[in-house]
Amino acid sequence: MALLKIQKLIRALADDDKKESQKRFFKMGPGDYGFGDQFLGVGAPKLRQIARAHQDSSYATIKQLIYSVYHEERLLAVLILVVKYQMATNIEKVKVYEFYLKHAKKVNNWDLVDASAPAIVGCHLYRKNVAPLMGLAKSNILWERRIAIVATLYFIQHHYFNPTIRIAAMLLKDQEPLIHKATGWMLREIAKRDKALVLNFIETHYAQIPRVTLRYSIERFAEPERKKYLNWGAK
Repeated sequence: MALLKIQKLIRALADDDKKESQKRFFKMGPGDYGFGDQFLGVGAPKLRQIARAHQDSSYATIKQLIYSVYHEERLLAVLILVVKYQMATNIEKVKVYEFYLKHAKKVNNWDLVDASAPAIVGCHLYRKNVAPLMGLAKSNILWERRIAIVATLYFIQHHYFNPTIRIAAMLLKDQEPLIHKATGWMLREIAKRDKALVLNFIETHYAQIPRVTLRYSIERFAEPERKKYLNWGAK
């Protein structure tokens, strides 16, 4: 009954125009990361409202949502987990974290990862053993690798940069543009706080760093400095 109630709420908010714009926004062609995904046409702000109202949903209900064919239901599942984690006791936080990682393969689009990985995985592992992140960074599943790097946003916001730098180095040879972008995003966030550290990373790994990662990481630099690094090594 709880699941049906939530699904009814989502479908009442469905918007056909929004649905079409979502299809255009997420890459859904054959071979693209979003191929096969289905949308209802509900925006994240409305889903966040539902998540707050249903933060006490059972894990059974959340599991049904996270395995849904509909993008919005999977996004709602991770948003509920975020709220549940934020409100939980220490014991319950472990349950949320472990549930999230157990079903991480279904956190299977960039917005699902970005809306949840820092608040759950990053928060849970802050100043702890980050071996789980290193394991995720080696995964053959794109979304688990994105969780690994994006989760460190929580660390960065608390001025703890070393895990991000380590994972960024591990992902230099990754073939997925979504990983290149996420890595560059995290480096850009570090650069806001410790520019010298990011410059050292770029200069150390310049021959390997994907172009997209480089562009993202130096996006906030002054124009002359951006051009310097974009053209560095050019003949």
